[in-house]
Amino acid sequence: MKNFVAELKWRGMVHDIMPGTEEQLLKEMTTAYIGFDPTSDSLHIGSLVPIIILKHLYNHGHRPIALVGGATGMIGDPSGKSDERNLLDEATLNKNVNGIKALLSKFLDFNSTEANAPILVNNYDWMKEFSFIGFVRDVGKRITVNYMMAKDSVKKRLTGEAGSGMSFTEFTYQLIQGYDFYHLYKAHNALLQLGGSDQWGNITTGTELIRRMSDEGAKGYAMTCPLITKADGSKFGKSEGGNVWLTADKTSPYKFYQFWVKTSDADAEKYIKIFTFLAEDEINTLIEAHKEAPHLRQLQKKLAEEVTTFVHGQEQLEEAIRRSEFVFSKFNYEQLNAVTKDFFTDIFGEFFHADIMPEQLSPEQDLIELLSDITKIFPSRGEARKALAANAVAVNKEKVTDAYKMSEKDLVLGKYIMIQFGRNKTFVLTLK
Repeated sequence: MKNFVAELKWRGMVHDIMPGTEEQLLKEMTTAYIGFDPTSDSLHIGSLVPIIILKHLYNHGHRPIALVGGATGMIGDPSGKSDERNLLDEATLNKNVNGIKALLSKFLDFNSTEANAPILVNNYDWMKEFSFIGFVRDVGKRITVNYMMAKDSVKKRLTGEAGSGMSFTEFTYQLIQGYDFYHLYKAHNALLQLGGSDQWGNITTGTELIRRMSDEGAKGYAMTCPLITKADGSKFGKSEGGNVWLTADKTSPYKFYQFWVKTSDADAEKYIKIFTFLAEDEINTLIEAHKEAPHLRQLQKKLAEEVTTFVHGQEQLEEAIRRSEFVFSKFNYEQLNAVTKDFFTDIFGEFFHADIMPEQLSPEQDLIELLSDITKIFPSRGEARKALAANAVAVNKEKVTDAYKMSEKDLVLGKYIMIQFGRNKTFVLTLK
């Protein structure tokens, strides 16, 4: 077997590993799983890490199982959380489960006939058979409260380090996740559970259940990866518009591509190992080339290309690059007016600033008043007047003076007007 653990280690993707795990993976094809809780009908880029780990597992000859938590999603995982999660209604939960199943199917071929073909499961399918009494009798009696309370995710909540206590509902989460591992061990001979470092407590509860509920000598293994952070300590996976999602309806391929292109040098050097499948030699060559000419941002561009292609495909990558090139080109009003509405709103949507009424595009409307009192682009008329006098204001890429009268002829796609002040401030006005 190819060394799966060694692959993850040089990529910086191993945090904790149970003794014997690497030896088991080198010995034979091993079935391993990762769970995905359906808190939304999509997944954000933080979930790319477990998806990529499952792909590496498959590429190294092992069998991956992707588990969608239809049952655990009803409870909410307390790990790394300071407050109780809101419980989802059944309709929302089903919608989320189906959305995540469809998304995971883009990355793993669950219809494959190969020996290590990926498997997709939903833990609701086996948890729905349990009664409350049946679960606490058959599973709950196997693990002591002392053992459960020793887990960091529980201790922090009970001591007030994170939040204000924990409900019995969330307290039982580790038992249910632990039972998932036991069930997959029995049903699919799953010997290994993978996850983020915050999952170590839940995963080891599963290995303990396998030991206590199975024949003598039964053993499960555990391995976790570090939680991804930025070099400056800020949260990974956020952009100006919030979470960066893996589906185009929530984060467009252009915005997805831009997220990776804007990565800092320090983060790009780390992320290209984690989020791509490029070989170690190629990555090292890229890093060295980037250090020699950092202004070219070769590392960020390659990272963005690889991840965008993996998530959205080659065609969407090419469109994202086309839109990016347009933004940084010396486009004019005619070119701006020739793009589609989707193209315009995708690129400039983050600059949407204020609504204007049709009567504010009349010859009687004073431009200084429009830029200050009405749209608040400038905090005062004096600031607007000063910027116009300095030739620092452009309407649809054309510099204007305070004598300029905006009208319907300035509307892009019949609805928008772009105002730029200086080199880096862009605003878009929308006709109501």
